[in-house]
Amino acid sequence: MLRFGILSTAKIGRELVVPAIQDAENCVVTAIASRDRGRAREMADRFSVQHAFGSYEEMLASDEIDAIYIPLPTSQHVEWTIKAADAGKHVLCEKPIALKAGEIDSLIAARDRNRVLITEAYMVTYAPVWQKVRSLLADGVIGRLRHVQGAFTYFNRDTANMRNIPELGGGGLPDIGVYPTISTRFVTGKEPLRVQAVTERDPDFGTDIYSSVKVDFGDFEQSFYISTQMAARQVMVFHGTDGFIEVKSPFNADRYGAEEIELTNRNHSESLVYRFPDSRQYKREAEAFADAATGGSAEVVTLESSKLNQKVIDAIYRASEKDGWEPV
Repeated sequence: MLRFGILSTAKIGRELVVPAIQDAENCVVTAIASRDRGRAREMADRFSVQHAFGSYEEMLASDEIDAIYIPLPTSQHVEWTIKAADAGKHVLCEKPIALKAGEIDSLIAARDRNRVLITEAYMVTYAPVWQKVRSLLADGVIGRLRHVQGAFTYFNRDTANMRNIPELGGGGLPDIGVYPTISTRFVTGKEPLRVQAVTERDPDFGTDIYSSVKVDFGDFEQSFYISTQMAARQVMVFHGTDGFIEVKSPFNADRYGAEEIELTNRNHSESLVYRFPDSRQYKREAEAFADAATGGSAEVVTLESSKLNQKVIDAIYRASEKDGWEPV
């Protein structure tokens, strides 16, 4: 059993990741850390976790844990990932693991010198929904893939939310723009070559709140929009010469609709619906991470892949400042 320590009492850990780890077959949470020991103890008691630490450093020094899960604000991801790796711990870090592609080089160096696993927590890559999309595309069921469409939006103007605070790494592209990119790269095995983009920033927050993006993958194109101030919507469509695949709740499984994909043929005379009523993508993520960290063969998101994904986000920001294409 891989023993996890949770670095902070952040909401995503409380509501999604810690319950998933506790439900997993090959890992368990043994410690919670917070800069407020009382909050750490409260969360530890909630999940029947033995150890509660009043500082992050104290938990990193503990022999009671093998791995760290980091759900801190984005601006702190690189710093604490390196500290955890240098303490000899494997690291599962929330996305985005960095705010610039170049920062990931320091994480690769920390991984290699400490011989630990570091991976970015893209839960979608472990979801049965996306595994099925990848297999359908590989089998050529929609013919030649020509275009990918995507949308990911929600409405949030909470001034205290980290997503609206530039200093904490806030903004729509770091928070949700990464998902249409990682999912398309994951299922196609292709890398973007260049991008065009339009981005709008909030006049009060200074964060990017809307982006409309066009991506050239060489063999096919992608277009998607994301927003932190629009009505909630998620969808991904893979459109080919012989049909198309629509992913109904692509990123937050079961929260934006049914966990299903629909495969429709060329002339709409036949549709197949694949339903996934119990995907538990965070549980699968934890189990794959634990397997890989202990020498198993589970596929996880590599830091090299994370760097390629972040290069796309960096290019979108640059493209938003100009007309025309920007190379990735």
